[in-house]
Amino acid sequence: MIEIINSTFMTSAPNVQAAPENEYLNEVVFMARSNVGKSSLLNALSNRKSLAKVSSTPGKTRLINFFDVTFIDRDNEERMEAKFVDLPGFGYAKVSKSIKSDWEKNLTDFIAQRKQIKIFLHLIDCRHPNLEIDQSVAEYLDQVCREDQVIVRVFTKIDKLNQKEQGKLLRDFPGAILVSSSKKRGIHKLISIIHSTLHEDIEDQDES
Repeated sequence: MIEIINSTFMTSAPNVQAAPENEYLNEVVFMARSNVGKSSLLNALSNRKSLAKVSSTPGKTRLINFFDVTFIDRDNEERMEAKFVDLPGFGYAKVSKSIKSDWEKNLTDFIAQRKQIKIFLHLIDCRHPNLEIDQSVAEYLDQVCREDQVIVRVFTKIDKLNQKEQGKLLRDFPGAILVSSSKKRGIHKLISIIHSTLHEDIEDQDES
Protein backbone atom coordinates (compact mmCIF):
# COMPACT_ATOMS: atom_id res chain seq x y z
CA MET A 1 0.00 0.00 0.00
CA ILE A 2 1.24 3.46 -0.91
CA GLU A 3 0.70 6.33 1.53
CA ILE A 4 1.73 9.95 1.90
CA ILE A 5 3.31 10.21 5.34
CA ASN A 6 4.55 13.78 5.28
CA SER A 7 3.58 16.97 3.48
CA THR A 8 4.73 20.50 4.24
CA PHE A 9 4.32 23.88 2.62
CA MET A 10 7.55 24.89 0.93
CA THR A 11 7.12 28.29 -0.72
CA SER A 12 4.98 30.39 -3.04
CA ALA A 13 5.93 31.99 -6.34
CA PRO A 14 4.12 34.48 -8.60
CA ASN A 15 5.52 32.99 -11.83
CA VAL A 16 7.88 30.42 -13.33
CA GLN A 17 10.88 32.71 -13.01
CA ALA A 18 10.47 32.85 -9.23
CA ALA A 19 9.80 29.13 -8.79
CA PRO A 20 12.20 27.23 -6.49
CA GLU A 21 15.15 25.30 -7.89
CA ASN A 22 14.64 21.58 -8.28
CA GLU A 23 16.91 19.08 -9.99
CA TYR A 24 14.31 16.33 -10.36
CA LEU A 25 11.40 15.65 -12.69
CA ASN A 26 9.10 15.04 -9.73
CA GLU A 27 6.50 17.80 -9.62
CA VAL A 28 2.76 17.09 -9.65
CA VAL A 29 0.70 20.07 -10.76
CA PHE A 30 -2.88 20.45 -9.51
CA MET A 31 -4.95 22.60 -11.83
CA ALA A 32 -8.67 23.33 -11.91
CA ARG A 33 -11.15 26.07 -12.44
CA SER A 34 -12.20 27.79 -9.24
CA ASN A 35 -14.44 25.97 -6.75
CA VAL A 36 -13.84 22.45 -8.05
CA GLY A 37 -12.38 21.20 -4.76
CA LYS A 38 -8.66 21.41 -5.48
CA SER A 39 -7.62 22.38 -1.96
CA SER A 40 -9.88 19.71 -0.45
CA LEU A 41 -8.26 17.08 -2.67
CA LEU A 42 -4.76 18.21 -1.69
CA ASN A 43 -5.74 17.89 1.96
CA ALA A 44 -7.34 14.47 1.41
CA LEU A 45 -4.29 13.11 -0.41
CA SER A 46 -1.93 14.32 2.30
CA ASN A 47 -4.34 13.31 5.10
CA ARG A 48 -4.05 16.78 6.57
CA LYS A 49 -6.94 19.14 7.22
CA SER A 50 -5.14 22.36 6.41
CA LEU A 51 -2.20 21.68 4.10
CA ALA A 52 -3.97 23.75 1.47
CA LYS A 53 -6.32 26.50 2.57
CA VAL A 54 -9.92 26.03 1.49
CA SER A 55 -11.12 29.52 0.68
CA SER A 56 -14.72 30.66 0.80
CA THR A 57 -13.85 33.08 -2.01
CA PRO A 58 -13.17 31.13 -5.22
CA GLY A 59 -10.06 32.28 -7.06
CA LYS A 60 -8.66 34.21 -4.11
CA THR A 61 -5.22 32.57 -4.28
CA ARG A 62 -3.08 34.01 -7.05
CA LEU A 63 0.29 32.46 -6.20
CA ILE A 64 1.76 29.12 -7.23
CA ASN A 65 2.19 27.11 -4.02
CA PHE A 66 4.81 24.37 -3.62
CA PHE A 67 4.63 21.50 -1.11
CA ASP A 68 7.24 18.88 -0.20
CA VAL A 69 5.65 15.43 -0.07
CA THR A 70 6.97 12.07 1.15
CA PHE A 71 5.46 8.80 -0.09
CA ILE A 72 6.05 5.41 1.51
CA ASP A 73 5.52 1.94 0.09
CA ARG A 74 4.31 -0.08 3.07
CA ASP A 75 5.36 -3.34 1.40
CA ASN A 76 9.06 -2.47 1.61
CA GLU A 77 9.12 0.78 3.65
CA GLU A 78 10.75 2.54 0.70
CA ARG A 79 10.31 6.31 0.74
CA MET A 80 10.11 8.71 -2.16
CA GLU A 81 10.21 12.50 -2.20
CA ALA A 82 8.13 14.61 -4.56
CA LYS A 83 6.57 18.04 -4.86
CA PHE A 84 2.92 19.00 -5.20
CA VAL A 85 2.31 22.28 -7.01
CA ASP A 86 -1.00 24.04 -6.43
CA LEU A 87 -1.85 26.42 -9.26
CA PRO A 88 -4.39 29.25 -8.78
CA GLY A 89 -7.87 28.38 -9.97
CA PHE A 90 -8.51 29.46 -13.55
CA GLY A 91 -11.63 31.07 -14.95
CA TYR A 92 -12.21 33.44 -12.04
CA ALA A 93 -13.58 36.74 -13.34
CA LYS A 94 -13.90 39.02 -10.30
CA VAL A 95 -10.59 40.79 -10.83
CA SER A 96 -9.63 43.56 -13.23
CA LYS A 97 -8.93 42.57 -16.83
CA SER A 98 -5.27 43.55 -16.55
CA ILE A 99 -4.75 41.43 -13.43
CA LYS A 100 -6.61 38.52 -15.02
CA SER A 101 -4.46 38.77 -18.16
CA ASP A 102 -1.18 38.79 -16.20
CA TRP A 103 -2.43 35.99 -13.97
CA GLU A 104 -3.36 33.73 -16.88
CA LYS A 105 -0.05 34.41 -18.64
CA ASN A 106 1.85 33.44 -15.49
CA LEU A 107 -0.07 30.15 -15.34
CA THR A 108 0.37 29.25 -19.00
CA ASP A 109 4.07 30.18 -18.87
CA PHE A 110 4.56 27.99 -15.82
CA ILE A 111 2.77 25.02 -17.39
CA ALA A 112 4.70 25.29 -20.64
CA GLN A 113 8.15 26.18 -19.26
CA ARG A 114 8.57 24.43 -15.91
CA LYS A 115 10.83 21.52 -16.81
CA GLN A 116 10.39 19.72 -13.47
CA ILE A 117 6.68 18.95 -14.01
CA LYS A 118 6.05 15.22 -14.44
CA ILE A 119 2.28 15.00 -13.91
CA PHE A 120 -0.55 17.39 -14.72
CA LEU A 121 -3.67 16.65 -12.67
CA HIS A 122 -6.57 18.36 -14.42
CA LEU A 123 -9.41 18.46 -11.89
CA ILE A 124 -12.99 18.73 -13.16
CA ASP A 125 -16.28 18.90 -11.25
CA CYS A 126 -18.05 15.65 -12.15
CA ARG A 127 -21.40 17.47 -12.39
CA HIS A 128 -20.07 19.76 -15.14
CA PRO A 129 -17.78 17.56 -17.26
CA ASN A 130 -18.05 19.42 -20.55
CA LEU A 131 -17.53 23.07 -19.73
CA GLU A 132 -15.83 25.05 -22.46
CA ILE A 133 -13.13 26.30 -20.09
CA ASP A 134 -12.12 22.73 -19.17
CA GLN A 135 -12.11 21.69 -22.81
CA SER A 136 -9.80 24.64 -23.57
CA VAL A 137 -7.46 23.65 -20.73
CA ALA A 138 -7.41 20.03 -21.93
CA GLU A 139 -6.53 21.15 -25.46
CA TYR A 140 -3.78 23.43 -24.15
CA LEU A 141 -2.27 20.64 -22.06
CA ASP A 142 -2.26 18.33 -25.08
CA GLN A 143 -0.37 20.99 -27.02
CA VAL A 144 2.36 21.69 -24.44
CA CYS A 145 2.74 18.27 -22.79
CA ARG A 146 6.15 16.72 -23.46
CA GLU A 147 6.78 13.03 -24.09
CA ASP A 148 8.14 12.63 -20.55
CA GLN A 149 5.05 14.20 -18.97
CA VAL A 150 1.67 12.67 -18.10
CA ILE A 151 -1.83 14.20 -18.01
CA VAL A 152 -4.35 12.69 -15.60
CA ARG A 153 -7.99 13.79 -15.70
CA VAL A 154 -9.56 13.69 -12.22
CA PHE A 155 -13.28 14.16 -11.62
CA THR A 156 -14.04 15.55 -8.16
CA LYS A 157 -17.14 15.41 -5.92
CA ILE A 158 -18.05 12.00 -7.31
CA ASP A 159 -20.33 11.36 -4.32
CA LYS A 160 -22.79 13.72 -6.00
CA LEU A 161 -23.40 11.20 -8.83
CA ASN A 162 -25.18 7.85 -8.75
CA GLN A 163 -23.61 4.65 -10.13
CA LYS A 164 -25.23 5.02 -13.54
CA GLU A 165 -23.97 8.59 -13.90
CA GLN A 166 -20.49 7.54 -12.82
CA GLY A 167 -20.50 4.77 -15.41
CA LYS A 168 -21.41 7.21 -18.16
CA LEU A 169 -18.61 9.53 -17.06
CA LEU A 170 -16.05 6.72 -17.35
CA ARG A 171 -17.37 5.76 -20.78
CA ASP A 172 -17.15 9.36 -21.96
CA PHE A 173 -13.70 9.89 -20.42
CA PRO A 174 -11.75 6.60 -20.51
CA GLY A 175 -8.87 6.50 -18.05
CA ALA A 176 -10.26 9.25 -15.83
CA ILE A 177 -10.02 8.96 -12.05
CA LEU A 178 -13.12 9.54 -9.92
CA VAL A 179 -12.60 10.96 -6.43
CA SER A 180 -14.54 12.30 -3.49
CA SER A 181 -12.47 14.18 -0.94
CA SER A 182 -15.25 14.23 1.65
CA LYS A 183 -15.96 10.48 1.37
CA LYS A 184 -12.28 9.55 0.75
CA ARG A 185 -13.26 7.69 -2.41
CA GLY A 186 -10.63 7.19 -5.08
CA ILE A 187 -7.95 8.85 -2.92
CA HIS A 188 -5.73 5.78 -2.48
CA LYS A 189 -6.04 4.95 -6.17
CA LEU A 190 -4.90 8.44 -7.13
CA ILE A 191 -2.00 8.29 -4.66
CA SER A 192 -0.88 4.98 -6.20
CA ILE A 193 -1.08 6.36 -9.74
CA ILE A 194 0.96 9.43 -8.80
CA HIS A 195 3.53 7.31 -6.96
CA SER A 196 4.01 4.74 -9.73
CA THR A 197 4.32 7.45 -12.39
CA LEU A 198 6.91 9.38 -10.40
CA HIS A 199 8.76 6.31 -9.16
CA GLU A 200 9.80 5.13 -12.62
CA ASP A 201 11.24 8.51 -13.50
CA ILE A 202 13.06 9.04 -10.20
CA GLU A 203 14.67 5.58 -10.51
CA ASP A 204 15.88 6.48 -14.01
CA GLN A 205 17.31 9.79 -12.78
CA ASP A 206 19.11 8.13 -9.86
CA GLU A 207 20.73 5.60 -12.19
CA SER A 208 21.92 8.19 -14.71
